[in-house]
Amino acid sequence: MTKQDRAVRTRLALIRSAAEHFEARGYVRASLSEISAGAGVSSGALHFHFANKAAVAEAVEHAAARALRRVAGRGRGGDGCALQRLVDVTHHVARLLCADVVVRAGLRLNAEAVAGRVRDLRREWRECVHALLAEAERRGELAAGMPPHRSSAVVLAATTGIEVLAREDPGWLARPSLTDLWHLLLPCVAAPHLAGALNPAGTEPEHAEPEVGSDADVGRDAAIGSDADVGRDTVGALEGPGRAGLALR
Repeated sequence: MTKQDRAVRTRLALIRSAAEHFEARGYVRASLSEISAGAGVSSGALHFHFANKAAVAEAVEHAAARALRRVAGRGRGGDGCALQRLVDVTHHVARLLCADVVVRAGLRLNAEAVAGRVRDLRREWRECVHALLAEAERRGELAAGMPPHRSSAVVLAATTGIEVLAREDPGWLARPSLTDLWHLLLPCVAAPHLAGALNPAGTEPEHAEPEVGSDADVGRDAAIGSDADVGRDTVGALEGPGRAGLALR
């Protein structure tokens, strides 16, 4: 293993350990000594990669941002019925949150507004919902009297409720919970001709693997190098400022 490979692995291990501690204890209570011990490295190795705890938190948020952006982009970049893609992407995000501690920790840090940062990890979701519902309107998929701004408000409010509940009970992110949500929402949002065509459980197999991408992103960030790169890259993705559920405000 080359020196660069070891550095990438060390940085990845530190970010994952930090995510576990930030999710469990919050930013203030998590300590750098716990994070380095959880990664199996010395405090000196941690400080080689990160100047301070705020820099570690920034790297966790950055990795979470990239993963969330990629999942939201699947809905906006697809073909076929826009409303079905919106249903599907909520299930994708829920599976990601269940599977990826880095994403959950990034959202908790973001909610805590650590160190006064202003990145908004929820913006990508809002934009995804708005874009898909605007597309649905153009395609004639929305019910009469439900323009995109009204239907977006309904969807965002409902998914935010799932997020809040899931902080204490991850079962709210299970497929049956989201399916029940869409069973209630779709008759209000969808045009009547789509009533029998939309699947509130999503169109992927029951046991589809979540698209967990933060490890790969962390490794890429480590290869890029500095903490400044981490912050700069994220600005173009989910800019602005939980144990998270659907991080969807």
